[in-house]
Amino acid sequence: MSNQTTSTLSSPGKTEPTANPSENFASLFEASLQAGQFGKEGEIVKGTIVAVQRDNVVIDIGGKSEGIIALHEFADAQGQTTVKAGDQVDVYIESRENDDGLVTLSKEKADKMKVWDEISAACERDELIEGTISQRVKGGLSVTIRGGVKAFLPGSQVDLRPIRNLDKLIGQTYQFKVIKFNKKRGNIVLSRRVLLEKERDEQKTKTLETLEEGKVVRGVIKNITEYGAFVDLGGIDGLLHITDMSWGRVNHPSELFQMGDEVTVRVLKYNAETERVSLGLKQTQEDPWSHAEEAFPPGKKVHGKVQSITDYGAFVELEPGVEGLIHVSEMSWTKKVKHPSKVLEIGQEVECQVLEVDAKSKRISLGLKQLEPDPWTLFTEKYKPGDKITGKVRSITDYGVFVGIEDGVDGMVHKSDISWTAKINNPSDLYKKGDDVEAIILSINHDEKKVSLGVKQLWDDPWPTIFNEFPPGKAVQAKVLSIVDYGIFVQVRPGIEGHVPQNEIVLSRDESGAEVLPHEGDTIDAEIANIDSQERRITLSMRRGEAAAAASAEGKPSQRPSKAPGKKVSAQEAAAGGTIGELIKQKLGAKLAAISEAKDDDDDE
Repeated sequence: MSNQTTSTLSSPGKTEPTANPSENFASLFEASLQAGQFGKEGEIVKGTIVAVQRDNVVIDIGGKSEGIIALHEFADAQGQTTVKAGDQVDVYIESRENDDGLVTLSKEKADKMKVWDEISAACERDELIEGTISQRVKGGLSVTIRGGVKAFLPGSQVDLRPIRNLDKLIGQTYQFKVIKFNKKRGNIVLSRRVLLEKERDEQKTKTLETLEEGKVVRGVIKNITEYGAFVDLGGIDGLLHITDMSWGRVNHPSELFQMGDEVTVRVLKYNAETERVSLGLKQTQEDPWSHAEEAFPPGKKVHGKVQSITDYGAFVELEPGVEGLIHVSEMSWTKKVKHPSKVLEIGQEVECQVLEVDAKSKRISLGLKQLEPDPWTLFTEKYKPGDKITGKVRSITDYGVFVGIEDGVDGMVHKSDISWTAKINNPSDLYKKGDDVEAIILSINHDEKKVSLGVKQLWDDPWPTIFNEFPPGKAVQAKVLSIVDYGIFVQVRPGIEGHVPQNEIVLSRDESGAEVLPHEGDTIDAEIANIDSQERRITLSMRRGEAAAAASAEGKPSQRPSKAPGKKVSAQEAAAGGTIGELIKQKLGAKLAAISEAKDDDDDE
């Protein structure tokens, strides 16, 4: 009998099976497997926990055998496992039957596949995904999203502006938008910037609806430059210029602000077409100049800090926003200050006095020297016209000599007030810097703070009696005052000076026999040669004086050497004249150089 067919007797009306029972069971079981009652490899199915062992979890998914999954795959974020027998879980079928005849399952893979499916669905629905920035990677940041899946956040997509230090974002949790998704490659690219741009546009629209000039608004410092700070007003940035930050002086915006600071500012200008906004912070505060006249009346002593120094003075901050100027002329009574930096320096605390206030022009004049006694006041209390003073020559000009009377007070002797009897064309012929001078105070000009002095006024005017006292031809002994290129100035007696022309000078001889000129302070023999009453000038001659002295020594009457009309001067006399001229020039060379140097020193002062 064949194994494939079976013939049996049967009752009428019945049909008996002819197939092999074992073959029917196998075909049915195979059919059930093909039907996928407990899933195919690579699918996620639901399973029931049969037992929780020490290191494994046994799960029944309806197959011919149970699957085993490592216990650690069921641990939560804190490493704890709370599953128990009877719980249902989603598992991933790695293999329907391994070498041991068991089903190979994985819960971790099931979780990841579910996350990928959720992410894929979120992308299709254009939903946002929350994630935590975990680490910095090349080109950007790594973000951990659902189920521990890693996604990439490019550096250009982190914020609206490039961020230099990305490390400070690690550990921060944000909402992201998926801009690129590839499930097969496991590649997810996120962006935070698109969300910020959308949020900024919404804020911008809302801000522009209410923005207007004069309105006070709040914002956040977004960026700082040398000339100001940019403030985020809500989707639109405004410029807070450095000059509008404070009523006081600001060297750099970083002195007042840091990135992220909140500020309350006033809208100064707003251009709707260009969307440019100018902001002011000091405009939200009272202008300190509005009460400057009451706070700093003239005469008040104040304290401040030197903020800047210029060629003409120093600016001192009296309070934030209010500065005064100490002009260089108001720094010292007695010293001629060449530059304010010689007296003050930036940052120095100083005490000064308010001289003048102009609140409208925002100007305050300050004085430093006013804290000390005014030398002029001390002088006028001590001296009056007619008093005799003694001082040193401070400077010499073409028109007179300036003499220091008291510390900070000078008087001037005009060249016409130097001598009654000598015409002084250049005061430097008689004086040099540092000489001691006696003089009479002629007048005091309080308005201009000037003092006029006179030297000749130390003596009475000799002209009414000059012809009686010093008639022409009278022999005198005179004191040499100074030597100039055109002769010698001498003093006949105190208050009476005269001039010896070059051609009337007689040279003396030194020990070596060389001819020399008289020295300043020497006494010479001379004779009154001429008196000019109109010019008030006395001219003397050493030649006649020498002849008179010689005749007196011999007991003979003196005779004036005279030159007949038309008589020629001898070669010896001409040579003598030339020698005198050369000696005078040689002697004056050093003196003129010294005078020139003294003038230069005076100009420097």
